[in-house]
Amino acid sequence: MDPLMDHRPLVVGLGGTTRPGSSSERALRGCLAIAARLGVQTVLFGADALDLAHYGGANCMSNPKAERLIAALRRADAVVLSSPAYHGALSGLLKNALDYAEELRNDERPYLDGRAVGCIACAYGPQAIGTTLTSMRAIVHALRGWPTPLGVGINASQVIFDESGASSTPDVNDQLDALARQIVGFVKMQPVRTLRPLCAAE
Repeated sequence: MDPLMDHRPLVVGLGGTTRPGSSSERALRGCLAIAARLGVQTVLFGADALDLAHYGGANCMSNPKAERLIAALRRADAVVLSSPAYHGALSGLLKNALDYAEELRNDERPYLDGRAVGCIACAYGPQAIGTTLTSMRAIVHALRGWPTPLGVGINASQVIFDESGASSTPDVNDQLDALARQIVGFVKMQPVRTLRPLCAAE
């Protein structure tokens, strides 16, 4: 469908790492693919799209990537975050991207207000998964979003993802499916809004 004419609810995915084929980005891609099959529009901001200047620095909003991110978050009906576990917390790349949501502070829907936010954490071992999901959910609360009841923790030392985001482990695929269904279900329970199409420039 032409994005200029697409009025379906929009789910925005943020995450990944600078490592090609990272588990966190592929898991995000898989979750968004399931959401798309459930009837929503999706857009993914991977590591390249999130390679932004530190928020608050001089001219940080002069980058077209930053403008595109803010436009998508402003239009979003729901968000999915996916992060590697860096020292027991989300990556600086993702945290910095979320800091750009400060540009939405004066919107009718400030920050992530009223939006379901799914969280995915990938770690090479189970220890850091819980702390990373906790830190992600705390940030979502601070941004006035609604973390979904399910947060997906993935032990990347035991899971392989293909390019489409499908996992070698059925349990992980089931969790990503459940997360996508919670997000889309929440979106469909919200009052119908007059949606502005997601522009090609966004």
